[in-house]
Amino acid sequence: MNPTEFIRKNIISELEKLGYQGGVLDFAADQGLDHYRRCSQATRRGGMFDDCLRVAKLWAEKYGQKPSAGTKKKAKASRQVSMF
Repeated sequence: MNPTEFIRKNIISELEKLGYQGGVLDFAADQGLDHYRRCSQATRRGGMFDDCLRVAKLWAEKYGQKPSAGTKKKAKASRQVSMF
């Protein structure tokens, strides 16, 4: 597996964990790979994938459909018993 395959595969898996779906994943991964090809060095040592993921995540937030917050159960309002 070469570096571009590694970056693409892991960007897609990380964005899926965040709740993004469909074509947004491919386009965001392409933007991350484009950043990898254009960038000459990472912002910190060993952080090239983190930089590419950040670019892909920003693109997905801007152009993709927001991930659903999910269904959260609301807690029942408890009745407080009077002490007197």
